[in-house]
Amino acid sequence: MSSKLSTASVPKTACLFFCFLFLALYANSQEIKLDTTQLKQDSLKTKILKDSLGIANHILKVKVDSVLQNLIKPEMKQEEVMAIMDSVYKAAGIQLPGNRNQGNMPPEMQADIPGNKGLAPNKEKENKNSFDAKIEFEAIDSIRFDINDKNVHLYKEAKIIYEKVNLEADKIEVQFNENLMNAEASIDSSGKVVKKAIFSEGQKTYKSEQIKFNYKTKKGYIKGVQSLENEGYIRGGEVKKLENDNVNIHKGSFTTCDCEDCPHFEFRFKKSKVIPNNKIITGPAYFVIENIPTPLFIPFGLFPTRPDQISGIVMPSPGESTNKGFYLQNGGYYWSINDYLDLKVLADIYSYGSWAIKPTMNYAKRYKYRGSVSLAYAVNKTKDREGSGKDFSIKWSHSQDAKARPNSRFSANVNIVSSKFNDNNPTSENDYLSNTFQSSISFQTKIAGKHSLTLNGSHSQNTKTKKVNITLPEMSFSVNRFHPFRAKNKSGNLKWYDNISVQYSMRARNTVSIADSLLFKPGALKQFRNGIQHTIPISSNIKVLKHFNLTSSINFTDRMYFSRTIKRMEPKLNDEGVEEATLVKDTIAGFNNVLDYRLSASLNTKIYGMLNFKKGPVRAFRHVVTPSVSFSYTPDFSTKKWGYYDYYYTNLQKTDSVKYSYYDGYIYGVPSSRKQGVISFSISNNIEIKVPSKKDTITGMKKVVLIENFTISTSYDMNKDSLNWSKISMSGRTTLFKKLRINYSSVWDPYVLNADGQNINRFEWAVNRRLFRLVSSRWTLGLSYRFDSQTIGKNRKKKKNISQIDPNKEQLLKQLAARGESGVIQNDPALIARMEEIQNNPNQYIDWDIPWQINLNYNYSRSVGITYKDFIQNKDVRVTQTLGVQGNVSLTPKMKIGFRTGYDFENKEISYTSLNIYRDLHCWDMSFNWIPMGQRASWSFTIKIKASLLKDFKYEKRKQFWD
Repeated sequence: MSSKLSTASVPKTACLFFCFLFLALYANSQEIKLDTTQLKQDSLKTKILKDSLGIANHILKVKVDSVLQNLIKPEMKQEEVMAIMDSVYKAAGIQLPGNRNQGNMPPEMQADIPGNKGLAPNKEKENKNSFDAKIEFEAIDSIRFDINDKNVHLYKEAKIIYEKVNLEADKIEVQFNENLMNAEASIDSSGKVVKKAIFSEGQKTYKSEQIKFNYKTKKGYIKGVQSLENEGYIRGGEVKKLENDNVNIHKGSFTTCDCEDCPHFEFRFKKSKVIPNNKIITGPAYFVIENIPTPLFIPFGLFPTRPDQISGIVMPSPGESTNKGFYLQNGGYYWSINDYLDLKVLADIYSYGSWAIKPTMNYAKRYKYRGSVSLAYAVNKTKDREGSGKDFSIKWSHSQDAKARPNSRFSANVNIVSSKFNDNNPTSENDYLSNTFQSSISFQTKIAGKHSLTLNGSHSQNTKTKKVNITLPEMSFSVNRFHPFRAKNKSGNLKWYDNISVQYSMRARNTVSIADSLLFKPGALKQFRNGIQHTIPISSNIKVLKHFNLTSSINFTDRMYFSRTIKRMEPKLNDEGVEEATLVKDTIAGFNNVLDYRLSASLNTKIYGMLNFKKGPVRAFRHVVTPSVSFSYTPDFSTKKWGYYDYYYTNLQKTDSVKYSYYDGYIYGVPSSRKQGVISFSISNNIEIKVPSKKDTITGMKKVVLIENFTISTSYDMNKDSLNWSKISMSGRTTLFKKLRINYSSVWDPYVLNADGQNINRFEWAVNRRLFRLVSSRWTLGLSYRFDSQTIGKNRKKKKNISQIDPNKEQLLKQLAARGESGVIQNDPALIARMEEIQNNPNQYIDWDIPWQINLNYNYSRSVGITYKDFIQNKDVRVTQTLGVQGNVSLTPKMKIGFRTGYDFENKEISYTSLNIYRDLHCWDMSFNWIPMGQRASWSFTIKIKASLLKDFKYEKRKQFWD
């Protein structure tokens, strides 16, 4: 039962206090003790608020004043009043100061004399021992008042709250004469500290064996202290707290380990100064592991503890490479420019002459945008000089908050590397396994709320073929579909012309496909192709016979090019001096407008078939057929009146000629060179069944898709004089057991072939008594399945934990706190720093919640191409079959093994394989990464401090794949 005292409760408990006081006075006792057990029986809770003269004086004064009010009458003379006051104060054990006349009395005593209120000063003199604010305290065992010495003693789980100061201990003493609070830890019979005293002021908390604090000067003395500074813990034998909140420490240590009794590591020093939210400065310090001193020694220590980012030197990691020599990697400088921008410049240097520089800039503005720019330039010089060369990397990512500008959005994801950069420089596992890199920069906005404008820039490259495709810029503008003949807000039945709709879109591109070695060479700009295309589709959709959808349209396409190419044959002498015809191309700059149009119509419907069964494993069978017939007409735009085509002679005699277009190979193509009237046919199928299911408690059934889609299509060209039918295409896809993906495609030819393997105008049915001839086919199967401890066995019903990084900061904080990533409260700086480290390095994040996990990926592909020569069939069969396995297993709650491997069945070799071992050492992380075979064969061993504040304090040993 705790007891609380407050001056506000004095009137209600006057009788109780007066009884205590009366007994104390007559027994000539010097102490008053309040037993909380008795208070509990009396159902009294005592509190104390502001006390102008201290707790002891206040209690006595209230009691003495009560007696005087009853004894002193207004008609009494001053001498009688003084005599009564002298007797009462003497009985209470208090001597009146100085002479007994009123002139020598203290002002506060004059104010207490009835009938002489006017003699008292208007403002009561402030006592030096008074509290400036509310004070509350409580204790479970007892609270003891020492009246003469003006002390208060609190026992057992005592607690005092004064302004921002919070003091907790099993024994607390308040000395009002000295303005001191003294708290001591509880110690058992063996002398071991059982419960430390806790002192809190604002956001600072100290745990110690003894605390002395002056609540007037805000200074304090603390013995055997432990406190949290950002991510680190400060321990000290003796600590002096100054009124400016700076702390001086004698015989202390600094660590990021939250093990209170025995930290696993620490930096020990003789003296130190702590500047809150800024830094910790120490004298000479040495490193201690498991209470064992090590030879690691520093002449001074400077540990930043500011909650915001600060500038400083980034220490490099040393090592040795067989081909590049000794090295220092990732050393440099970090510059915190402001709250929105920072810059980190790192560099590598090798003894054989290789070097690299890697600047990285991060920027962010809350609720607006965030992004980073990372550049790298490396000069590689190996021991044998065979791997020498220059490499570069450009990365830029930018994301915009969706709420910043709802009608427009800008984003960027740029990833450009030289073909050998990931082979010659340390990179992540995913970067090394990738040979295709893509980039995009995009700006999208809405105009008048219904028109869309998009500006793009894109890049793609293949480091194997060394081919680079760049599109810069690319612009598109579109107008939403509108109905020009429909009245606004028209309701009811619509006329056929009400369904006529118009759209407009514009595209403009400037693109090039070039080898990466020629990209920055002179003449690369001439390789760019560009143009503008306008498209205006006018369409109408109506119902025919209630069940058929008829769609008709006319599509206008206008192409704008800024040059045209003219071809001609010219004589040229060969090496033997004989004239030969040589094709010459001349590119003529100028604006060219190329227009065409196309008419089309399509008719389609859906046919549903359902078959139900009352019993059996299959209760329903459903087949959906979607037939479609379409017609398209395109005029011949190669005639002279259009001006898009011309002829050139193929020989010097000018007897043979070839038709060509001025815009062959241009970015948006050319209009058709012949008249086309094509009728296309297609039929799509979807097959589903219903089977009983115990999981569905409503219908008791579940739907199973057997064939998601199976489509057969062909076409007939009315304007051809022969071979009017096109080849028949079949394609289908489905997913079985929710994991096995199956895709099928094939091409069939209705016409026979001659001896040269070319089609002739005779059907296969007429010659070989078959409808079609197989030309090619392809089957692909893909299986992706995940096994883990939460989906198999006894734990399969448990809710799955999030094994990937949650982009939401608050959710990640809760997630890490729940997993014990931090030993302190949820919002402490250590946990926030840990979260930011994980977000910046997601590949290093280990999910300890899942004891084991295996991911299987199986891919099978079989393609067959059939050709004929001299009526002999030749089959080209290509099979690709790979198996990939990736997973991790927790051998113990703190040790996990991760692995990744695969097998190529066709090449009969093991694909990329890696083995990773992780060990959680409480405040340390240990990892061993091993790639046993292949081009990337290497290993590395790392043991480092987990806290981001000391993340550069680590030991590494490695053998790189280039060694």
